[in-house]
Amino acid sequence: MTTLFRRLAGFSGRDRAIRGMVAALAALTTVVLATAAAVAPAAAQLKITITPGQPFTPMPIAVPGFSGDPQLGAEVSRIVAQDLKTSGYFAPVDPAAYLDKVVGAGEMPNWNNWRPLNVQALVAGTVSDQGGQIVAQVRVWDVATGQQLVGQQFATSRDNIRRLAHIVADAAYSQLTGFKGMFDSRVAFVDETGPKNARVKRLAIMDWDGQGVRYLTRGQELVLTPRFSPTSQQVAYMSYGQGDPKVFILNVNNGARQLVGDFPSMTFSPRFSPDGGRLLFSLQKEGDANIYVMDLASRQVRPMTQGAAIDTSPSYSPDGSQIVFESDRGGSQQLYVMGADGSNPRRISFGSGRYSTPVWSPDPDNNYIAFTKQDGGSFKIGVMRPDGSGERILTEGYHNEGPTWSPNGRYVMFFRESGGPSGGPGLWLADVTGNVLTQIRTPAFASDPAWSSLLK
Repeated sequence: MTTLFRRLAGFSGRDRAIRGMVAALAALTTVVLATAAAVAPAAAQLKITITPGQPFTPMPIAVPGFSGDPQLGAEVSRIVAQDLKTSGYFAPVDPAAYLDKVVGAGEMPNWNNWRPLNVQALVAGTVSDQGGQIVAQVRVWDVATGQQLVGQQFATSRDNIRRLAHIVADAAYSQLTGFKGMFDSRVAFVDETGPKNARVKRLAIMDWDGQGVRYLTRGQELVLTPRFSPTSQQVAYMSYGQGDPKVFILNVNNGARQLVGDFPSMTFSPRFSPDGGRLLFSLQKEGDANIYVMDLASRQVRPMTQGAAIDTSPSYSPDGSQIVFESDRGGSQQLYVMGADGSNPRRISFGSGRYSTPVWSPDPDNNYIAFTKQDGGSFKIGVMRPDGSGERILTEGYHNEGPTWSPNGRYVMFFRESGGPSGGPGLWLADVTGNVLTQIRTPAFASDPAWSSLLK
């Protein structure tokens, strides 16, 4: 049975909890952030070096409490430390070892209190309430040299303190790794509760780290394959109630939902173009499935593939010029790349096993395609270059599926399902080098993650 039909059946043979749906409005707070000009970093910069296949030790760092408002300062520094730790590239030193429990942005750290801890980088800051706006000043220091690497200021409203902390963490992460940030982002996913043979599935959204979960649907209808727009806070997803599956677009800020199209057959795997103006999806007719593209402004639809095969899971390249997709046209599930106009389809996967659920990294500087691979009795999450070279398996196990990229193209989030009558899916995070693997905790079972771009 192909991935297309396995995933319709609850995605990979899981339950068929098909119910009628009532859409729920779930407003997300709009954030306004002001960024001050950064202080120029020192010429000699502390950097992490991460090489695929090579042993890697996370960088020891310290994130003491921020000065200013004690409660806000403690909360921001805690979230910053947790972000950096979860990335897998940093190892925050236990605060119990700190001689200086609080270090403000306006003071020179006492290096004699930090160097004995073998700390390489120090993140210091000040958080204060200034006329209803929360202002955070942050400095990142190279402990060995005593040089400042980052000096920035951010501001937001009090109810967006978590976003403020994520942005501070992005500033430290970017400087110390040389990679773009990723923490100021969200993940849409399918929340799953109830017995294994009758799961209630709700569309949900959360911060990238599993916090701040909000439910966007009520669970009265099966929801699958949520996909974020790269340019707005909209999510396309498949809804399966009475009749055929339909593709909807939901505005996560105001809860407004629109039907993408009323097609006579089943529709699957919606995915936005990089500019957010088009939507790719698969349309099944008489046992075959082909890929179509819809212009969202005109609602005009045209086919991208035609033939007696199952073509599904399309995903655009970052510049919108190419599309990767899954097809069994050669006799088994494999990955293909074609032009954005449907021209010149060519196979790129040639390893053993079956390949599925391809998704192109949104960052052209990290030009990879992530995929699921079923081989040797296990499900693997891997990456490869768009020409099929450089295939690398990041993790494997009983059942892994549904990769989605971080905004900076450095991490892949996916769901991993545990076996047994009480088992269920959970979200996991791996980096492209294979050095990082960690679980993202959610309130209940979770599947089908979709990572947003950085928030505006």
